[in-house]
Amino acid sequence: MSNTEPAAASSRGAVDLSGLGAQNPQDAQVPGAEHAPAAPGGPPPPAAEGATWAASVNQQEFTQLVQVSNTAPVVVSLGTGASPASAKLDATLRELIDGYAGRLVLALVDTDREPAIAQAFRVQQVPAVVALLNGQPVPLFQGDAAPEQIASLLQELLQLGVQHGVTGTVPPFGAPQAEQPVPPLHQEAMDAIDAGDYAGAIAAYRKALAEKPNDDDAQTGLQHVELLQRTAFSDLDSARKAAADNPEGIDEQLAVADLDVLGGHVEDAFARLVSLVGRTAGEDRERVRARLVSLYAVVGAQDERVVKSRQKLARVLF
Repeated sequence: MSNTEPAAASSRGAVDLSGLGAQNPQDAQVPGAEHAPAAPGGPPPPAAEGATWAASVNQQEFTQLVQVSNTAPVVVSLGTGASPASAKLDATLRELIDGYAGRLVLALVDTDREPAIAQAFRVQQVPAVVALLNGQPVPLFQGDAAPEQIASLLQELLQLGVQHGVTGTVPPFGAPQAEQPVPPLHQEAMDAIDAGDYAGAIAAYRKALAEKPNDDDAQTGLQHVELLQRTAFSDLDSARKAAADNPEGIDEQLAVADLDVLGGHVEDAFARLVSLVGRTAGEDRERVRARLVSLYAVVGAQDERVVKSRQKLARVLF
């Protein structure tokens, strides 16, 4: 057992999931997801044989988790391939979460390969388990935990999801999707992202927009990949120190805002940049405003945090 009790409410390792209960719910949902009528305490629907809702993720795929968490809570297991404790914990989480047949999703992160994700969640030791709900990080526990304790926390997470309108289901990973064919330039961009070629992805999306200026998917994709490109070699701790040392530095504040959005700290990022807009003028103000609008696109125009931030930005500008 770990030295952290998963069920205890504290600022180290575990938290009381009801602590987010004062926030407003959202109804955002990724394409293809369906609302599940079952209450969180009821039995989950049966899963197809071999279906799984667990997958390893990398930094390029990380922003997609924020969108998925608008539909179903995303549990993120941060571990290392060198740790038997991480492997044991992942196996337990996979078994429990697959049993919910899409009402929960499990993202497995190898922090040796993806240290930026661990930094984004501000995790100090692994294994550690956090969740994303409506794009907000929810710490669960650090270290090992008994299966029954983990199961109890997952139930609490589902109940919290109900409070916020996050009651959808997502299809298993690898399941066929009844979707329209991906446009060739979009596919070119996604292939480039998978290969780590952000410049190539940006070029493909810009070409798509040149051909069809009202292509919302291309515009959103462009904003996503530009964020990935800007943060590809960033260090969260160094960025935060630089921003704290130079609170009026445009570059420093933009860098932290990017990392906050990438790490799920969306409201922190928006508040930082709205405040900076209010303290700048001329070309500097327009640069900050443009970055803020770009981050709005990454999070989603219908996201309640974007709507609220736009209202605050309007008050600052006008």
